[in-house]
Amino acid sequence: MKTKLLLIGVFATFQLSAQGYQKIHNKAILVDTHNDFLSQTMEKNFVFDTDLKGKTHSDLYRMKEGGVDVQFFSVFSDGDQPNPYAFANRQIDSLDAVIKRNPDKIVKVTNSKELLKAVKQNKIAALVGLEGGHQFEDDLEKLEALYNRGVRYITLTWNNSTPWATSASDETNAEGAKNSEGKNGLTAFGKQVVQKMNSLGMMVDISHVGEQTFYDVIATTTKPVIASHSSVYTLCPHKRNLKDEQIKAIAKNGGVIQINFNSGFIDPTVEPRENLFIEKHKAEIDSLVKTGMFQYHAEESMYRKYTNESEALRAPFDFVIQHIEYVVNLVGVDYVGIGSDFDGIFLPPKQLDDVTDYIKITKALVEKGYSEKDIDKILGENLLRVLKANENN
Repeated sequence: MKTKLLLIGVFATFQLSAQGYQKIHNKAILVDTHNDFLSQTMEKNFVFDTDLKGKTHSDLYRMKEGGVDVQFFSVFSDGDQPNPYAFANRQIDSLDAVIKRNPDKIVKVTNSKELLKAVKQNKIAALVGLEGGHQFEDDLEKLEALYNRGVRYITLTWNNSTPWATSASDETNAEGAKNSEGKNGLTAFGKQVVQKMNSLGMMVDISHVGEQTFYDVIATTTKPVIASHSSVYTLCPHKRNLKDEQIKAIAKNGGVIQINFNSGFIDPTVEPRENLFIEKHKAEIDSLVKTGMFQYHAEESMYRKYTNESEALRAPFDFVIQHIEYVVNLVGVDYVGIGSDFDGIFLPPKQLDDVTDYIKITKALVEKGYSEKDIDKILGENLLRVLKANENN
């Protein structure tokens, strides 16, 4: 009988714990600052308001199921897109079409007041982030036109540099592109871009930028910045990640670092193994490229074809929590959040298979003893603070 009572007691405690993290998750405003589904629409004709389980990390129904309250949809093109501004607008058109078909589930918002209203109505608040400043084609009028279409942050560079800002990819490559002034960092025009964004109320995103560009931004901006999808360099020394001094500079600026889920950005053992995987299947990838398939899609098809191999490449779930906690321990709980990069990455960590799994982060934070107030900050309040601080009321 004592054993039976003990088991009942343990089960009751477990039930209370489960209800606790579920309640916290449901009450919190969950903000993800980087989802690449719009690229899936452009490249594969996937439609967001259909069931895409097993095909993508995201769709409208799974996003609702996962408790996502606020989603920044990334508008992306690489540096080879011939008409990036027009292509960016097409992606925004596709998001607007989804919203028009589902006004009871999702709404585009442009400021924190509209965002909170949407959340209160139990709708997903959709915002837009521009991944790569090349997409406004060095034209500040086009930048403002994108702001008017709902873009609320610009990642100043992608892996490619612009004439006015150098990327992390190029700054870490001895033969990488320099800016139009023949050096790394922001040019005079690049500083005008940051100032224009500040004046509009558009967040400056330093994910993907090089270190010199980063520090030039910090010296130029009058508003808090974001890293929409970056992780910690000390834990995983990848060029896309932020070093301790950069994290401290963002905290001093009042900004926020949104942790990226990509396994190669959170687990230092992944990238070398991933390179071996690609090399192993190089002949097959090359043959697909010869048929006209893009290199990116050819490589992606290998991950889908050789599922046992790709599954073994994924980082442990706890690595995401380690990156969150590193920022908390270094600069405080007010400067970290979530920027998943879902549908823009091949290898999310184990247990984070898609957008229905965010609750596992909440559960892990509860188990580590974080208060509800601090969990609320990590899940979304920190980003909302920075969004509001950028607005021109």
